[in-house]
Amino acid sequence: MSHGYELPGAAQAAAPQVGGALAPFAKGLDLVNRAALGVSMLAILVASGILTSSVALRYFLHIPTDWQDEAAVFLLVGATFSCGAWVQAQRGHIGIEALAGVLPEAVNRFRKWMCDAASMLYCSFFAWKSWTLFHEAWSEGMTTSSSWAPPLWIPYSFMAVGMSLLSLQLLLQVLAGQPATENKR
Repeated sequence: MSHGYELPGAAQAAAPQVGGALAPFAKGLDLVNRAALGVSMLAILVASGILTSSVALRYFLHIPTDWQDEAAVFLLVGATFSCGAWVQAQRGHIGIEALAGVLPEAVNRFRKWMCDAASMLYCSFFAWKSWTLFHEAWSEGMTTSSSWAPPLWIPYSFMAVGMSLLSLQLLLQVLAGQPATENKR
């Protein structure tokens, strides 16, 4: 469902402000999220360049490629997971608001806070499992089954760090008592 966010001239909403004792944590997390966003943008550009060169090499020069697909996937996995916390801070994740218009404001605030809390628990579990995968891949020297055989700890580290950042962002929002609000841009 589109709310006109993509329209030219649409006002951009600021991320919810966190005050009090959580303010330094929120500011630090925002800096980390912005850095991850910048690195992720570069990773997407590099992945698109790798895939474009792969297609050109195979089609025009008939040169086989064996590493380009995996490298692009690793970069895209890293970009996807690394940006999750920034997207959450902007309240940019997909939300279904079918109940928002019919619930009283207090009930709706509680519903949204519960969604944040449940999301935090799920993402924390996902982060923990990602860290265990990372540790196994690192300690056992696991690699992919391709001829290039890059180490699997690379994508697992992207997953673990990204989900940890997302969990911290959700924790910040739950502790700040700022339940998810509809992004009015």
